[in-house]
Parts: sequence; C-alpha cells; structure tokens
Amino acid sequence: MTLLAERTLPRPGTGPFIASGPDELIRAFVVPGTHVHAAATMSRPNALINAVARVFAGTRSLTLSTTAVHSNAHALALSGAVRKVITGFLGDTYPAPRPNRLYRDVASGQPFEVELWSLLSYTQRLMAAALGQPYATTGSMLAETDLRDGKDGVLHTVPHPEDPGRQVTLMSPLRPDFTLFHGVCADRHGNVVACPPLGEGAWSAYAARDGVLASVEAIVDDEVVAGMPDRVVIPAARVRGLCEAPLGAHPQSLRTSGLAGIPGYLDDYSFLTDIVRACKTADTAQEWYETWVGGLSGHDAYLDRLGKERRDTLRLTDDTCGRTGPAATRGTATASGNATAPGSVTTPPGNHAVGVAPTDTLAPPTEQEQLIVLGARAVADLVAERGYDTVLAGIGASHMAAWLGARLLAARGIRVEIAAELGLQSMDPVPGDVFLFSQRHAGRSRMLAGIPETLGGAVAANPRCLGVLGAAEIDEDGNINTTVLPTGRWITGSGGANDIASAVDCLVVAQAAPRRYVTSLAHLTSPGHRVRDVVSQFGRFTRPGAGSPFRLTRWLPPLTNGAPSREGTQAAPPATPAEAVRRLTSWRVPEPEPADEKPVTPEELTLLRSMDPEGHYR
Repeated sequence: MTLLAERTLPRPGTGPFIASGPDELIRAFVVPGTHVHAAATMSRPNALINAVARVFAGTRSLTLSTTAVHSNAHALALSGAVRKVITGFLGDTYPAPRPNRLYRDVASGQPFEVELWSLLSYTQRLMAAALGQPYATTGSMLAETDLRDGKDGVLHTVPHPEDPGRQVTLMSPLRPDFTLFHGVCADRHGNVVACPPLGEGAWSAYAARDGVLASVEAIVDDEVVAGMPDRVVIPAARVRGLCEAPLGAHPQSLRTSGLAGIPGYLDDYSFLTDIVRACKTADTAQEWYETWVGGLSGHDAYLDRLGKERRDTLRLTDDTCGRTGPAATRGTATASGNATAPGSVTTPPGNHAVGVAPTDTLAPPTEQEQLIVLGARAVADLVAERGYDTVLAGIGASHMAAWLGARLLAARGIRVEIAAELGLQSMDPVPGDVFLFSQRHAGRSRMLAGIPETLGGAVAANPRCLGVLGAAEIDEDGNINTTVLPTGRWITGSGGANDIASAVDCLVVAQAAPRRYVTSLAHLTSPGHRVRDVVSQFGRFTRPGAGSPFRLTRWLPPLTNGAPSREGTQAAPPATPAEAVRRLTSWRVPEPEPADEKPVTPEELTLLRSMDPEGHYR
C-alpha cells in the first residue's frame, strides 16, 4: 500500500490535504506499520476508525492506541487490520460494562496483541510526548499491580530524588505517528473546533510525530472559526489532512453547543445494543461488520444505510438534556426521595426515555437493585461521616449507587459533587438515562473538562474524594481484578479504576459470589490499600484501613442463594450473616456481628427506578 501521489499532498506550510472522505484521507497518509492513535473525547473518530478497518482489512499491520475499544471500534478486530492495541479497556460499555466475546483470548494475543494501561497513566504518557518531556510521572501503576507486566523499557521505578526511601514511577512518552480526531468543524486551514468534555483533550494531537488527520461535521468559512478562537482545540499547524464526515462520531455522540449552526447528536443506543448482540457469535459479528463497515464503499454509504429519519432522531437539543432553556434548574431529590427533573422529554425510538415515571414502582426489588440501594446508602453514610466533597463514579452498578447516593444525600440537605472520568464534574444525571457518559448528563453538569482535570485534579490531588468501583474479583485485602479470569478469558481491563484505587479512599460495590469474593486474584488490576468498604447484596464489609481484616458490619438478608445447586434447584437464601459469608464468598473473615440494615424502602426503589425505568440494572 502506498501514499497518494506526492503531487496531490500539500507541502508543509500550505495547509492540510482536503480529502473527499475518511477513506481517501486514510489512504493518503497511513501505511503498513503506522502507529495510529484514535483520540478520545466523549466522542471518537468513528468514521475514520471505520476507514482504517476497510483500508487495512486483513493486513494485521497497524499499531493502534486509544483509551478504550468498544462499540464500533470492534470493527478493528473484525477486519484484521491491527497487529497491536495500546489501551485501557476492551469490551462493551452500554447498557452496562461487560466483556465482549471478540477479546476472550486477547491475553494470548488474539485477535491482536494488547498493551494495557490505566486511563490516567495512558493520558499522562500522551502529555509527556506533547510537552517534549523524556518521561511522565504517575501515582498510578503502583508496584503491586499486574498492569506493570510486560512493560520493561517503558515503565521504570526509580528512587525519589529528594527522599531515597520512596520510589517514583516513570513512563516513556506515548508518541503515535498520526492522531485521528473528530471535531465539530474546521476552516480550510485546519483549525479544528471541539466542545468539552474533551477526555484526553488535544494532548494526542501534539504528541503525534506526523500530525493529525481530522474529520469534522463540516468545513466552514474562515471567518466562522475566526469568531470562536476559544473553541479551537487543534491548531492548523498540527493538521496534515482534513475531511468532512457528518455524524462522524456515530454511534457515539457529539456535543456541538450549536457552533456554526451544527447540531449535536446523542449516542445511538439502539445501534450500540445491536453491536453487543451481534458480537455474541462469530457469524453474527462478521455479518454486522460487513453490513456496517467492510461491505460499504465509504462514509456516505454508511449515512445512507442509517437513513435520514434515524439520523434526525438523534439530534441533541436542550430538551434532550432535560433542560428547557438557560434558566432551567438542576434536578433535585425531595425529602420523600422522589426525583424531580426539569421537564419531561420525548425520546426517539431506541433511546432511553427521560423523566418518565416507571410503571412497576412497587414491584419487589431484585437482588441487583438491593445491591445498588445498599451501595447508595453506604455512599451517603460515608460522605456524611467522613466529609468527602467529590464522588468519582465508576461505570456499572457502582455509578448507579453513586448517583442514587447523591440523591439520598440531597434529601438530607447534603451536597456532594459527582464526577465521571472523561471530564464530567458536578454532574446532575438525567433520570431515565443510565449511560455514565451520556451527553444528556454533560448538559446538566456544572463543569466539563477532561481526564487530567478529573482523574488528576478532582481525584488524585483531592484527599476528600471517594471512589466508587466495581469488581469482577476482589480479595480479602481489597485488591481488585477487572482484567482476566482464572480461565484466561478476558474481562475488560482497568479504565480509570487503577488510578482511582491508587489515590483515594474507595468503596467497592459488587455482588457477592464465591468466585468474585476470592482469596487469590487471577490478575491484580487495582490495588486495595485504599479500599475501606465493600458492599454486597447482603450487607457492608468495612475495615479501618489497609492491613486490617474486613468485617461484615451491616446485614440485610439476601433475596436469593446466588446460584442454583448442582441438581438445578435454588436453595433457600442464607438466613444468618455467618451463613451468607460462608456460602456467598470465599473470604475468611472474623465471625460477623453486624447491625441490621432496614429493607429497601418504596421511596428508595421509586427513586432508583426513575433513574433506570428500562431496568438495565435489575
């Protein structure tokens, strides 16, 4: 594969190459052996990722770095275009985080080699490259984590120059050849406009050796961009190639703030659900790939296949963010626990309804709902007792517990700031949309920033932050595994969990089972020295700090036994705390003498189901 004829590419200093579409742009610059970086804001350059999959299908020749591989980025695995991926997460994020069958053998190098980092350490490596520094330092990736494995020559531990008894972790800069970026608009000089939250921001644009290949919703006149210099994220000097790609972040969302008259759009939840369903078998996954990526001639054909009606239903407006105008107030929780949201909105087919009351409010809680409510109570208690001012919500049942906990606190007159790792701070999540990174929630956040400001400033530098995390495995010391099962099958990876667990006090919300509450981990993803509380479906384990054993201090009888017996029958749920610990965990903890938790109340259940009317977390 060769570049387009040199005469078709502008010389440096004459402006970017303007391509007819994503496929031509990729063909013009990317060759086998290239390290391509897919920049991650709340949006991804998905039209460019699809082009990479088509152009390099079957070559297994590229290195790709990106914060997370999910949704339509699965096309990279299905196409066989990529040899190595540098990332922090491989799996699915909607409607809930889960493994994807495509990556079950990735620990063994199939469908590609993977180099796994935490989200903040990954971003810090990009920042070091962007700033021309020889190394980045990090407070993540501590010595005990298995994330350090296989990183000789990239990850270094050295004595602290001012205190030789301490150690400092250094990381080599992450410097791709080209960075792919999708923005709102650009002028023909290559000045690219984007809106927060910006995730990794523009660091990867400055880190790339050969510059940026950008797609935008529209290329606009010079004076349009000249009128908004504060919105230019990537300067013209960094952009080598540019193309228009309307809906270029689909099936993910794009926030535009109406700049240049360009509408934003929501995540296409129906499309994302279809991808998850398709990837359950090899045949249906390949069928999805051929239908939406490999079998298409380019991005225009992709848009045609989506159809105008579907594209129009995704449009992002103030109403779809639960707002009716600039003066709209933030949603609150009343003293009775009932949620109030500013307005009720009509949601397009395939997406969540927002502000719609559930019809089965008083149906008994499920075990998952009991887990979330107990987690929310723990969040509320810990914030009130210890004075945390920020709660960083990890994705899954953990973020549902954090959101519900914040509403329970509001009913007590206590305010706590909710944050999400890609840059949402002071969030007021829209009831009815359970996706952690929805643009609807961005529209009701008081601050939109990026990964460094959130995982760095609001978390690592903030001793008053509480992390709320999930776990596929958790041991008696609070260490967490979210990477690989004892069988060798892949889970998802770290994301920001290692960064959070390395820096601040943490609460883990995880359904108890003997294979989840374990004595030995298959992989130590996130260290447990700051994990002080663990919530299960039958109560809360606590300890004063690292080195002390967990004790079951709160007890509510579980609703089920957790798993059928070998004969296929469901045994009665454990009747005592000691029996629950023995049957539903593998932990060896002191004999429990817990206080009783009250059953889930109708008010708590009503509030939770107003947040999750479709029952994704039941």
